[in-house]
Amino acid sequence: MTLDSRPSSPYRLLARSSECAARRGEVATPHGTFQTPVFMPVGTQATVKAVTPEDLENLGAEIILGNTYHLFLRPGHELIRKFGGLHSFMHWQRPILTDSGGFQIFSLRDLARITEEGAAFKSHLDGSALFLTPEAAVAVQEALGSDIMMVLDTCIPYPADYAEALQATALTGRWARRSRLVQKHTGQLLFGIVQGGMYQDLRQQAVNELLEIGFDGYAMGGLSVGEPRELMLEITEATAALLPQEYPIYLMGVGTPEDLVEGVFRGVDMFDCVLPTRNARNGMLFTSTGRVVIKNAQYRDDQRPVDESCNCYTCRNYSRAYLRHLYMAREILAYHLNTVHNLAYFVRLMQEMRQAIEQDCFLRFRRDFYGRRQNAVGE
Repeated sequence: MTLDSRPSSPYRLLARSSECAARRGEVATPHGTFQTPVFMPVGTQATVKAVTPEDLENLGAEIILGNTYHLFLRPGHELIRKFGGLHSFMHWQRPILTDSGGFQIFSLRDLARITEEGAAFKSHLDGSALFLTPEAAVAVQEALGSDIMMVLDTCIPYPADYAEALQATALTGRWARRSRLVQKHTGQLLFGIVQGGMYQDLRQQAVNELLEIGFDGYAMGGLSVGEPRELMLEITEATAALLPQEYPIYLMGVGTPEDLVEGVFRGVDMFDCVLPTRNARNGMLFTSTGRVVIKNAQYRDDQRPVDESCNCYTCRNYSRAYLRHLYMAREILAYHLNTVHNLAYFVRLMQEMRQAIEQDCFLRFRRDFYGRRQNAVGE
């Protein structure tokens, strides 16, 4: 295959803020269209932990994320292919984005060795030696049948000196080109990933190269890896401004509700993070006025729902006292109910931001969002 001109964009702009870079749109995929800005619940191993696909549909999730690295190891992409792909295998018929595994290899870098050809690593499950190339990462995702595939990239740690960041950024660019060259005409979308560490000139260099290759969307990687939040937001804003506005822009692995609001403010369309599901299992619940740590004794006889402004299944039917009891007793139902609420909160937050953009009042929304937290008492 040779590289064609820049592919047509799956993104359609529906509204834009006159006050900031926030924008409202939609992205078309083989399994339907999803609305942006969007938060993607993380279903690393073909499941969003503690909830069913029906739960996700009922709370309004439109797209979820799976992970190439983990599914490559277990149960294996060829097995999933036999079941008709990831959608059939996990009983989810809406869009799926699969991360290429680059961040997982970065996280397990003591078990990995990066070369020009690809990533040699040892399985964290049994220590077996494995090798993943950019071409293989695309092939695995094609077998999985995800709607949006990500190129294999080299995530840069923080801090990293300029020479290290330059070398890794250049390698990610070469891998991106190889990924596009082997992409088959399956209808699946392929996103490039902008690396560059905390160096804006390297981010510019990465963007230029990805635009020359041409992708269906563009992601910002290598953020939220330990850098100060102010720096993360600075790099996000600068990089988003460099990317073509007619394509979807994805900020990988971010983040808190505050990060989502700030990302949308800076022009980001797509987000994912394990925070709502992981925090649910650890007893931290997100509400419109801040965080509730449900194990705290103050909730022992609290008859209120987690969030009185929330209409999710958990808040309609259960008190804080009951949720605290479940959590302290380590009942499995605690993880389910907490996860349903946290994901519902994140999905609703994105819906509210989409509405604010449509009504061209995003700055007021942002101000009110922080005001509710500052004015909260006893949370």
